[in-house]
Amino acid sequence: MPLWKSRKEQPMHNFRYKAATSVSDAVVEVNQSAEGQFVAGGTNVLDLMKYFVAKPEVLVDVNPLNSLPVVSEYKEGVRLSAFATNADTAYHPIIEKRYPLLSKAILAGASAQIRNMATNGGNLLQRTRCYYFYDVNTPCNKREPGTGCSAIRGYNRMMAIMGTSEHCIAVFPSDMCVALAALGAVVNTDGMQGKREIPFADFHRLPGDHPEKDNNLLAGELITGIDLPAEGFAEHYAYLKLRDRNSYAFALVSVAVVFRLDGDLISEARIALGGIAHKPWRVLDAELYLQGKSATVDHFAAAAEIILQGAKTFEFNSFKPELARRAIIRCCKMALSPDTQLPGAQPSA
Repeated sequence: MPLWKSRKEQPMHNFRYKAATSVSDAVVEVNQSAEGQFVAGGTNVLDLMKYFVAKPEVLVDVNPLNSLPVVSEYKEGVRLSAFATNADTAYHPIIEKRYPLLSKAILAGASAQIRNMATNGGNLLQRTRCYYFYDVNTPCNKREPGTGCSAIRGYNRMMAIMGTSEHCIAVFPSDMCVALAALGAVVNTDGMQGKREIPFADFHRLPGDHPEKDNNLLAGELITGIDLPAEGFAEHYAYLKLRDRNSYAFALVSVAVVFRLDGDLISEARIALGGIAHKPWRVLDAELYLQGKSATVDHFAAAAEIILQGAKTFEFNSFKPELARRAIIRCCKMALSPDTQLPGAQPSA
């Protein structure tokens, strides 16, 4: 008897559907089942179900909870509704004006049709697009802990170069989350243990010994909102996504950069990368290095070396460190003059 069954051999998976009437109702309903799962846009979970990767006993629809404003003022910043769509968020006037990095990153992801369905909370919960994770015929520690990682000795061109472990080298696919990491967002949740506020840096996990765990949510915990701080770095920002084709593709490397400048000097820098690790990758030492320094290519290159220190490559992704280094430098240059991000524009040499 083979350990992994092909899709043709898998019987249809039956599940129960429940429309939530409140946040507490949704949380209770999911926690009543060992395999309960929330669903909103369904742009990822339904794919996983079609491939027999996810087999929920109950899907709790949280779309009825989408009664809050897409964006609302909160403290000195704003709060994003977790139930609002990516499209409504990206095109919201407040986001376009105060947090243009976030708008640009969201619009770099997926297709317009998917952005019209996908929700902000669901974006944070995306599973990896590793080919072996989706193929139930192959061993995968993320899908079935203890079976092995097929990507390590397999076709690993898209895989991680930072924060990997012997158990998993998959990457986290979100564009939106790279921007949220750079902005220093906070994730609001509600669950059986009550409400929590989770700093974005602590939300996602590296694979370590438990690659099946993508984040630090508790069982049955629901994302209800995402807080953005007052500072949106609207004057100096850039998002750069490098991929195999210009649209509808996941990043080989992506970079989000924001600066606060004092004349020719950098008073604050934030740099986050996607496509290279199991979570959005941010190295505070590189940002501290740039503080007080002039905004030059040499300093950007030195920061890139700090960010990529300890990179580990595999047979088919040995190009990624150099690609990431160049992307960091280019994105930093773009952030000095956001006008260079207009269609057809190129950063100066």
